[in-house]
Amino acid sequence: MIIITSERLLVRRYRLEDEEAFFRINSDAEVMRYIRPPKNPEESKIFLLENIAYYDEHPGLGRWMIQEKDTGHIVGMFSLLPLEHTSDVHIGYAFMKDQWGKGYATEIARAGIIYAFNVLNLSTLTAVTYVENIPSQKVLLRNGFRPDGTYHEHGLDNLLFRLNRD
Repeated sequence: MIIITSERLLVRRYRLEDEEAFFRINSDAEVMRYIRPPKNPEESKIFLLENIAYYDEHPGLGRWMIQEKDTGHIVGMFSLLPLEHTSDVHIGYAFMKDQWGKGYATEIARAGIIYAFNVLNLSTLTAVTYVENIPSQKVLLRNGFRPDGTYHEHGLDNLLFRLNRD
């Protein structure tokens, strides 16, 4: 099921047959550097199953695969998830290293914002980044997000960004 499309990309639900691609993203220490600890094959499979089950429990939200429209090549993952301990939804994205520098993060963030506001009818959207994750902060700023304090997670004070619908 396709969730979001942009000029070059589409975002769709993960399926069981995506196990290898899901593992490649979630096991790469450099890709996961600012997200979560890398996962081994068994942890990744369990996490994939949890993500697939999440779709039915939380319509319109989740972690999804990003593919190039033209080639079907898997390039990364995108998410819209509740921000723990708040009533907010936060946007997230990660790309395989060979896809970095192509403008995909800015493009898919923009498409995700449209989806969040027009399909989910959210009035605000948040994002959280590690202080050191300057590239992601630039993507957020390019897409209209503004700094909005800090968010304490995993023992760290991370930067919180917010974008209001208006």
